[in-house]
Amino acid sequence: MATMCSLISTLFHSSSSSSSSSSSSSSLFTKPIIPKSLKFPINNTHSTLNPSKSNLSILSSSSSSSSSSSGLDSFVIVCTSLALSLTLVFCNPNSASAFVVNTPRKLQSDELATVNLFQKNTPSVVFITNLAVKQDAFTLDVLEVPQGSGSGFVWDQDGHIVTNYHVIRGASDLRVTLADQSTYDAKVVGFDQDKDVAVLHVDAPKDKLRPIPVGVSADLLVGQKVFAIGNPFGLDHTLTTGVISGLRREISSAATGRPIQDVIQTDAAINPGNSGGPLLDSSGNLIGINTAIYSPSGASSGVGFSIPVDTVNGIVDQLVKFGKVTRPILGIKFAPDQSVEQLGVSGVLVLDAPLNGPAGKAGLLPTKRDAYGRLILGDIITSVNGKKVNNGSDLYRILDQCKVGDEVIVEVLRGDQKEKIPVILEPKADET
Repeated sequence: MATMCSLISTLFHSSSSSSSSSSSSSSLFTKPIIPKSLKFPINNTHSTLNPSKSNLSILSSSSSSSSSSSGLDSFVIVCTSLALSLTLVFCNPNSASAFVVNTPRKLQSDELATVNLFQKNTPSVVFITNLAVKQDAFTLDVLEVPQGSGSGFVWDQDGHIVTNYHVIRGASDLRVTLADQSTYDAKVVGFDQDKDVAVLHVDAPKDKLRPIPVGVSADLLVGQKVFAIGNPFGLDHTLTTGVISGLRREISSAATGRPIQDVIQTDAAINPGNSGGPLLDSSGNLIGINTAIYSPSGASSGVGFSIPVDTVNGIVDQLVKFGKVTRPILGIKFAPDQSVEQLGVSGVLVLDAPLNGPAGKAGLLPTKRDAYGRLILGDIITSVNGKKVNNGSDLYRILDQCKVGDEVIVEVLRGDQKEKIPVILEPKADET
C-alpha cells in the first residue's frame, strides 16, 4: 500500500515539474523520458491517422511541444489508474470500517429506567390460553379449541400464577406460556368471583419461574407513573405506560356483579388480552391487576381499572392455603337501587331472606304479597354497625370488613318503625 502511494506521489510530482518547465519558456521543449520496458498498445481499428516520416517532419515546433506534453499526461494517467487498481485489489476491505463512525444510541435517564423495568419484569408475565371442548358438527369429533386468552404473572416459585377469574371462566383446560415460550398445562387452585381473582398452578422448573416483586397500593398518589405489561390481542409481552388517573374507584365484578372497591384508574393502554396482567409502579413493583376498561368500542379509551394489590394479597393467600375465599354474607336478596329510590327512601330493600340463612334466622322480613295480591314491602336496611347504608355497594363494602362468625347490628326500616336486629354472619352455602 505504501509503495503504491509513493508511486502515485512520484508520478504527480513529475507531472508538476514538466508542466512548470513547459510554462517557463515557450521555446524550450523537453522530450519525455519513457522507459523502454513500457509499451503502449495501439488499437488500429480506431486509428484515423497513419503517420509517416513525411508527416512527422513537417510538424512545427509548437505542435511537437504539445504532442510531448500530451504524451506525458497520458503516461501519468495510465500509471495512476494502474496504482489505484492495484490498491483496491491488494488492500484489505475491512480497513474501510475504520472510517465508519458508529454513534452509540443515547437514551435519557427516564428511558433507561423504563427499559430496565421491562427487562426485569417481563420474565414474570405469562400468557394464558382458555381452551374449550367442542364437537364438530359434521364429523362429531371432539376438539379442544381456544375460546379466549389473557395475561397473568408468577406469584411464587411453587408454580402459582395469578390472573383474573373472567380470563379462565368456562375453560375445560388452561395453558400457560412463560416468557421463554415454554408451555405448561395449568390447574385451577381456586378463584374469587366477587373480586375477579383466580390462582392457577403449573408444574414448571423453579429456574423458569421468576416471581413478580409485590408492592403496596395503600400509599398510591394520583399522577404516579405506572406501567402495564400484558398480551393485548395476543401480542405477547406488550408494555404500555401511563399515570394513575384516579383512586378509590368502584367497578362491578364481571361474574357476580358484586362491587369491587378501591380500584385504581389509569390511562395506561389496557386492551382485550391485558386482563390479569400486572400494573407496576416506577420501581417495578406490583400495585394492581389490570381487570377492566371503560370503552364503547371495546378497545382502550384511556380509562382502565386495576384491582389494588392490597386486596389481591389477602385473596391469593386464602386461595393458595384453602382453595377458596371465605367471605361473610347476610343471606339476603335485595332490590335494585333504582327501585328503592322510587320509594323515596335510601337503603337496601330486602326481597328474600331464606329462613336457613343468617338474616332469616335473625328475623329480617322479606318482600311478599298478601292474600289479595297486594305488595307488602320487606325490611329496608339503613345501617350496619352504625355505618349508613344508602345502596347495595355500601352494604357489600361494610361486609367486606367483617369476618365469618362476626355479629353485626342491622338497623332496618319496618313500616314506619326503625328496629335494630343482631345478625351472626355466615359463609356462603357452597363454601361450608
